[in-house]
Amino acid sequence: MISESQLSRLGLFDAKVPRYTSYPTAPQFSASVGDGEFSDWIGRIPPGARISLYIHVPFCHRLCWFCACRTQGTKTLAPVRAYLETLKSEIAMLGRILPEGVRLSRLHWGGGTPTLMPADMMTELAEAIFAVAPLDEGAEFSVEIDPNEINASRLDALAAAGMNRASIGVQDFDPEIQATIGRVQSYEITRTAVEMIRDRGISSLNADILYGLPHQSGERIAQSVQQLLSLSPDRVAIYGYAHVPWMSKRQQLIPSDALPTPQERLKLFETARRLFLWDGYREIGIDHFARPGDGLDLASRTGRLRRNFQGYTDDTAQALIGLGASSISRFPQGYAQNIASTSDYTSRIRAGRFATARGHAFSAEDRLRGRMIEALMCDFRIDAAEIIKRFGISETRLQTMFAEVAARFPGMVVISGSGLEIPMHGRALTRMIARAFDAYDMSKSGHSSAV
Repeated sequence: MISESQLSRLGLFDAKVPRYTSYPTAPQFSASVGDGEFSDWIGRIPPGARISLYIHVPFCHRLCWFCACRTQGTKTLAPVRAYLETLKSEIAMLGRILPEGVRLSRLHWGGGTPTLMPADMMTELAEAIFAVAPLDEGAEFSVEIDPNEINASRLDALAAAGMNRASIGVQDFDPEIQATIGRVQSYEITRTAVEMIRDRGISSLNADILYGLPHQSGERIAQSVQQLLSLSPDRVAIYGYAHVPWMSKRQQLIPSDALPTPQERLKLFETARRLFLWDGYREIGIDHFARPGDGLDLASRTGRLRRNFQGYTDDTAQALIGLGASSISRFPQGYAQNIASTSDYTSRIRAGRFATARGHAFSAEDRLRGRMIEALMCDFRIDAAEIIKRFGISETRLQTMFAEVAARFPGMVVISGSGLEIPMHGRALTRMIARAFDAYDMSKSGHSSAV
């Protein structure tokens, strides 16, 4: 097992690197992509194709201090109702240019807090979506559910609309930690929400938990993980808390002197990781765990695991369309992101224009490096034969790239005739190794801790 001192020498505890849910990463997006490119890329989707759709609802009744997501607080439903009307207009605009016969393989509602919408608004939104693109056979419809913002009528509406996977945020069950991060959500409230979800036949459950929170210790995270395990989620994502108060002003309410050190963060992750493995979960990529037989588990074991803005996925759709303020779409041609401001987004849509404000059109080099980074993040290995065949790169150039990375991380990667692999003892460095394949300058990018 690699020692802490070795990891320190390799820079793990000082590095700031992307999570690589995209390549290039969002800080590299520019105004070179606008609504014209977005419309053109929509039109190039093959008729009858399966696509993914992401709907962003950027509202919360209370703003959690730890969260750096694009969202805004509201005490009434009036702005949410107005936003829904704008979303419905955007969906209708999409329907007018979407090629014939397109169906959804994945539908995800995220936020913010989608479940602050009352039942009638949820039904309206679902009907607007399915009028444009219905769910395909075997499709997955998931919604981010705040246990503090859910009730029977809302869950009835979601189940009737076809939701078959629920995603709940836990963060940590410790009361002191919850108070410090501005997210009070008891175990009892969470358990009740899970029971209500399962009572409606929605058997697939995702959960998120965080490590690196203020006042978090090995004992406390172990307790929270054990409480989470008692709810038997099918998938769990354990993310490192990213403390970026210069980007998310509300994080200034969190005392930085209560945060664990990078070395302590690694130990917190390892404590949680061991508990998930002991409970029979399979490790997926760098930060996910899944029950044996879950779709992520099957994808991981058959080389079909992919990575997108929601993390790891078994979705193989070539296009992911994001609707709503700040949403990001991914096409074979590149990325397109809607304007972040809700008011500016509303103005664009009401003027009859898509709200794309920035993005990135892929170059051949982007596709090559993006696939190698995704392969490392998903499978911890790059298949040389696949890369050479798919991208036309010479074996000499590929081996040179491999050798340069191996020199930067001695003993942490293995090069063979079949490709490059990160052995188990080097996997804490995966994001840093992936960064070595990234051609873009990150000197001005505020990425999160590597651990």
